[in-house]
Amino acid sequence: DRQTLVAVLQFLRRSNLRESEEILRREARLLGDDLGGSVATVASSSPGVAAVAAVPPGKDNLGRDRDLLGVSLPGEGTKDRVSVIFAGSTVKVRVGGGVVVEDQPDVSAVLSAYNQQGDPTLYEEYYSGLKHFIECSLDCHRAELSQLFYPLFVHMYLELVYNQHESEAKSFFERFHGDQECYYQDDLRVLSSLTKKEHMKGNETMLDFRTSKFVLRISRDSYQLLKRHLQEKQNNQIWNIVQEHLYIDIFDGMPRSKQQIDAMVGSLAGEAKREANKAKVFFGLLKEPEFDVPLDDEDEEGENEEGKPKKKKPKKDSVGSKSKKQDPNAPPQNRIPLPELKDSDKLDKVMNMKEAARRVRLGPECLPSICFYTFLNAYQGLTAVDITDDSSMIVGGFADSTVRVWSVTPKKLRSVKTAADLSLIDKESDDVLERIMDEKTASELKILYGHSGPVYGTSFSPDRNYLLSCSEDGTVRLWSLQTFTCLVGYKGHNYPVWDTQFSPYGYYFVSGGHDRVARLWATDHYQPLRIFAGHLADVTCTRFHPNSNYIATGSADRTIRLWDVLNGNCVRIFTGHKGPIHSLAFSPNGRFLATGATDGRVLLWDIGHGLMVGELKGHTDTIYALRFSRDGEILASGSMDNTVRLWDAVKAFEDLETDDFTTATGHINLPENSQDLLLGTYMTKSTPVVHLHFTRRNLLLAAGAYSSQ
Repeated sequence: DRQTLVAVLQFLRRSNLRESEEILRREARLLGDDLGGSVATVASSSPGVAAVAAVPPGKDNLGRDRDLLGVSLPGEGTKDRVSVIFAGSTVKVRVGGGVVVEDQPDVSAVLSAYNQQGDPTLYEEYYSGLKHFIECSLDCHRAELSQLFYPLFVHMYLELVYNQHESEAKSFFERFHGDQECYYQDDLRVLSSLTKKEHMKGNETMLDFRTSKFVLRISRDSYQLLKRHLQEKQNNQIWNIVQEHLYIDIFDGMPRSKQQIDAMVGSLAGEAKREANKAKVFFGLLKEPEFDVPLDDEDEEGENEEGKPKKKKPKKDSVGSKSKKQDPNAPPQNRIPLPELKDSDKLDKVMNMKEAARRVRLGPECLPSICFYTFLNAYQGLTAVDITDDSSMIVGGFADSTVRVWSVTPKKLRSVKTAADLSLIDKESDDVLERIMDEKTASELKILYGHSGPVYGTSFSPDRNYLLSCSEDGTVRLWSLQTFTCLVGYKGHNYPVWDTQFSPYGYYFVSGGHDRVARLWATDHYQPLRIFAGHLADVTCTRFHPNSNYIATGSADRTIRLWDVLNGNCVRIFTGHKGPIHSLAFSPNGRFLATGATDGRVLLWDIGHGLMVGELKGHTDTIYALRFSRDGEILASGSMDNTVRLWDAVKAFEDLETDDFTTATGHINLPENSQDLLLGTYMTKSTPVVHLHFTRRNLLLAAGAYSSQ
């Protein structure tokens, strides 16, 4: 709308933000100097929108200071006339000729919505009236309508505080806070500390609650019942809040049961709208590149007597042929550019296939052995762990800002020789890769210094040449495992970075932090390629989908989002956890996602249908580690309760009802008991589990730091 544009352009010019002004002009194709020095009044294009007078700075004919640009919006009567005045970078809002509220632009606009207040003394009556109505309604509606209690409670409380009815607010809070669901306890604690209007300005959680509409999923029958009740009672206060701050996602069909609702709610902004999980997701795997494996025969024949390789060979072919068919759900091979395979990568793939041939088939009858790496005397505070894909190295990130890399095979870690020594090497010799290494530097531990705060995330590149680490200092660092030095520091987050992970194909990596966004990077770019914004609180963990086209992020807002790397869109929002998410794992076939949080539950999601399909209960503390076995038969979870638990993933996913009805309404029927999926629980003496990893032959490696309680 042209008026607004002109107003904004003038504001930018006044603030000497010439560059932004130019960009906006180009975008809006306002290339001429529409903001000429003389008074240019823009005729109002639509009725009901006030014209904006573009006025040169200085004095107007009444001698008033004209360095402010006035925009006035007509309300119903003069009393409702709201004028917004741009001055410097703050926005002053003048409501009905009353006080000028000065604040940061978004905050004041958001909070001023609380102005339409009812009689403060009646709030308790309104709320208890609604509560009585819901509690007396039929069982089938009661569970659904009870979802209203929490968002209404918060908005009514904030409205009282904002309008400075502090004593009413306090008694309202004390009377009704006990009725809220137990999983909102933490939010209520934050809320109880907001007792004055001033407190609301700086509180981010509060602002989020105000700006994002709280989503409730309710059947049409229950909604009609509510609407009728509120209109009969003339209860405008509550109806206004429902209209203004809640998004009611209405579905046709049977109302949901209490158990179905409890499984899905609990996040900061309610449930996900069903629309949010409708986009198509290519969850299939990319076709493995084909290359000949001549090495196989020679090696096998060298190792074994003549007869054996012939027996093994057909088995290997079948492994190759399985991946030659294109998966119907896979993204196009060139949907996002992926790095070319180097010769060393091909060798590694060959090794991988050989190991895979010797892999143990796991199942309820054949559980994996677990090898636990305990960090002893880790007084520096172990904060992150990763293990290379071939299980040859393990890295620890510590609270004393160091990154320590260990070799867990007899092969020591060695750096490349100095430039002077390298020039003497015969580059044509067969063992040139061996010769460039400096034996004098061999040791089983290397310490990397560079961060200036605790290291919260570490990730090895698939080719084992690089290592990423992210820290409280706001940077992500890329280290070379050839020289054990830092190559790049990526600066984009201004706050602590909680997690980082390399793409399964290398080159790309993702990071997430306290600034509530996840960023996609490429190792050779200083700037992020994509910024994934949408979470309402810290992004606590990040994971690439096995086909590298998608990224999952878990957040302290208690939701998990799936993002499309190609265009940066959010294609899935999963709600159901009752605490911040701390672990994510994709199944090897790319169809499912497992998530773990501080609520001690592991939730299982079907990515294609966008549905929760399982809940694994058993842990009693935060789940920091989740990993599927190499063929996806078993899911391992590790927690702060000092246990590793193994779950039967095949059984959990086998008979899913993903018919159209379930998908359309999001109704899910979780089995009451997940104990029949639990295959084993393994206690440590006093070591919380922070990382899990299945080797290529399906041995489970776990890691954590011993804590002497």
